[in-house]
This record gives sequence, C-alpha cells and structure tokens, in this order.
Amino acid sequence: MADNPPELVERAAAFTRQIGKLPLPVQSTPGFLVNRVLMPYLLEAVLLLEEGVKAEVIDEAALAFGMPMGPIELADTVGLDIALSVAGKLADALQLGIPGLLKQKVAEGKLGRKSGSGFYAWEKGRPVKEKSEADTKRLERCSDRLILRLVNEAVACLREGVVDDADLLDAGIVFGTGFAPFRGGPLHWVRQEGVGNILNKLKKLEYTYGERFAADPGWQELEEKSR
Repeated sequence: MADNPPELVERAAAFTRQIGKLPLPVQSTPGFLVNRVLMPYLLEAVLLLEEGVKAEVIDEAALAFGMPMGPIELADTVGLDIALSVAGKLADALQLGIPGLLKQKVAEGKLGRKSGSGFYAWEKGRPVKEKSEADTKRLERCSDRLILRLVNEAVACLREGVVDDADLLDAGIVFGTGFAPFRGGPLHWVRQEGVGNILNKLKKLEYTYGERFAADPGWQELEEKSR
C-alpha cells in the first residue's frame, strides 16, 4: 500500500464503495489481514481434532462464541487442499506448524465438501454431524484456544501496521472472517473482556501448549492504553 500513489489508492477505495463493499487498505505482507488471522484459528481447530476432540464439539465451541460457522466446517467448505496451500505459504513467515492430519486428508483426496468427504462426510452439500454432548466448560476451553490464536495474530497485525488502526482492523476481520459481529471485532472484544484477563489466559495456554500461544509484543501497548 505504501508504494502506491495516494490518488490510485483513493480511486480504488471509491470504486470499492460504489459496488457496496468495505475498502480496507492493507500493507503487502504474507496473508494480508484476513488470511493471516484466520489461518492460526483454523490450524488450532485441526490440532484439537488430532487430540481427539470431535469436530462437532470444536464447531459448537466456535458457534457458542458467536462465529457464523465452525472452523472445521469452514475448512471443509473452503477445501482442505486450499487450506493446506495457504498454510504452506504462511508457515515460514508466521512460524506456523501444519498439523499432520491436514496433510493426510489432502493426500487421501479427502478435500471436504467438493470431494464429498473431509473432516466431515458430506451429503447433498451439507456436513453429516453427530450431536455434540460437550458441557459448557469444555466448549469454553476449546473456544479459548481457537479465538485467542486469532486474536493474538490480530494484535501482531496492529503492531506491524498491516492496517492503520484498531477500528479498521476490527471492521476488516468482522466483514472478512465473520468474527462474531456482536462482539465488535477482536480488539474491541479484548477491551471489553479486559486486556489483563486475556493476557492471563494466553499465559496459561502457553504454559500448557507451548510457544504458539506466546503473547505478541503488541499486547504491551494495549495493556498500557487500558490502564
């Protein structure tokens, strides 16, 4: 974005508004904004699957938070081959580990909705799901792992100046990923929940699951502003 003439950026933004879309200027970085924050969220869902958590429980946890679709169903809908390709392109830049289960499904030709089988079996364009029997606490534990991976990456994007400010970042993620709209975007949600409270959750998750939950340095500025 910085290398483009301002008048060109404004013309592009005006055209975007004319067709009823939200223009969101972003810096040219791996994954830009939407793919960058979405991929850690999707990969965490696959890691939960590898640990033996049912797909239905993972998706229900996301739905309970307010997401319009669970991450497992979303991955199947997009196509597991597409998810793997995007993850591969972002892996080095974002230090992402790619779960073996995702690679296995693609190698077996189980690509999701378009092949009739992925993490779910698909019939008549719909995933075949069993009833989830998870209790509220288990859903909250799953939700924390999913959402905090996304939120931590959003904080990194703000720190790096991928977008100009927190409000634009929130709008882009709500409209681009479907992040629970009533929560106002990931950074608005963090402020509502309390920066310190979210940081404490990240620290506990890092202790249990490792450095992928290490708080981005950008949290320091958020914490200072919240005082």
